[in-house]
Amino acid sequence: MGKEYELRRPAVLVLADGTRFEGYSVGSTGTITGEIAFNTGMYGYQEIFTDPSYHRQILVMATAHIGNYGTKEGESESRKVQLAGLVCNAFSSVASRVGDDVSTLLELLVSNGTVGISDVDTRMLVRHIRDPGAMNAVISSDCFDQEELMALLLATPSMEGLALAPEVTCAEPYDLVGEDFEGGMRVAVMDYGVKQSILNCLLERGVSLRVYPCHAQAEEVMAWEPDGIMLSNGPGDPAAMPFEIEQVQKLVLSGTPIFGICLGHQILALSQGLRTVKMFNGHRGVNHPVKNLLSGKCEITSQNHGFVVERAGLEESEVAVETHRHVNDGSVAGLALKNRPVFSVQYHPEASAGPHDSRYLFDQFVEAMKAVRI
Repeated sequence: MGKEYELRRPAVLVLADGTRFEGYSVGSTGTITGEIAFNTGMYGYQEIFTDPSYHRQILVMATAHIGNYGTKEGESESRKVQLAGLVCNAFSSVASRVGDDVSTLLELLVSNGTVGISDVDTRMLVRHIRDPGAMNAVISSDCFDQEELMALLLATPSMEGLALAPEVTCAEPYDLVGEDFEGGMRVAVMDYGVKQSILNCLLERGVSLRVYPCHAQAEEVMAWEPDGIMLSNGPGDPAAMPFEIEQVQKLVLSGTPIFGICLGHQILALSQGLRTVKMFNGHRGVNHPVKNLLSGKCEITSQNHGFVVERAGLEESEVAVETHRHVNDGSVAGLALKNRPVFSVQYHPEASAGPHDSRYLFDQFVEAMKAVRI
């Protein structure tokens, strides 16, 4: 594998506007299309690449060096690399890190069939895609004809209107139990593409979990008699998920405490008559400032989303109130329902990768369950 990489196989990246970048192949040989996005984080690439929320996306890593510290057992957020493709500047085919269970990032990409390109001026690329907004792109290391690649791009659907959670959800319900669970809280997790770290944050608080696929009926979930319900993160357009929206509407009416994260936050909003819109570029990184409007404190958060709850509808809502706001652009970063133990945030409080400023939200969820149980 190392020898194959040393051959420096050529690769090309073409954007929907026709802009072309040439570099060298990393990972598997092939051609892949998807919506191009960029992440500004300087660490946590293993967690980012295995996050189901990135399903079908081509990701540009804005930081210059990728792969330096390799990959490690237990640090993936799902069972495989979820990216459609990877774009980076300097790619390291070797790993420098203490431990016996360390592998190279190249091994992870090849074993997952992930197509990538290196030696791209990612600073210039990020500046380029930041101005016209989100668009589709193609990476290829076996086709270099511009017309053929543009034809592939024309046939690639927009992320808007795509329901992708069914492609990353679990097939059947499964159970997980926290180490200190002794008659503690039972949480039903709606798996729209849940990250392992979210499950871990709940398990660390002594709860037991039953993880349900996104196609589960609300009646099936409530028959388990959960103390709380987690609406997970995931990929795709929330407005293209009418079945899931209807089930969440039923779950809210049950009076059970609910905590939504990212896509789960958006589905919750839609279930209450609010609207979501596609962002111009989206938020992806580990240093996004968010103000908690209830406490007045600012949190540095990890974010990964291309859709957001529309502010105008929330301000007019009689059932929901804004609780968190993105400091940079003023977008809605969290909401709560009036007179119900239901809240959600647009960002990732488990923060893997990222700072742990927002993990208090898991404690808030547990306290809400305790209050209802009493």
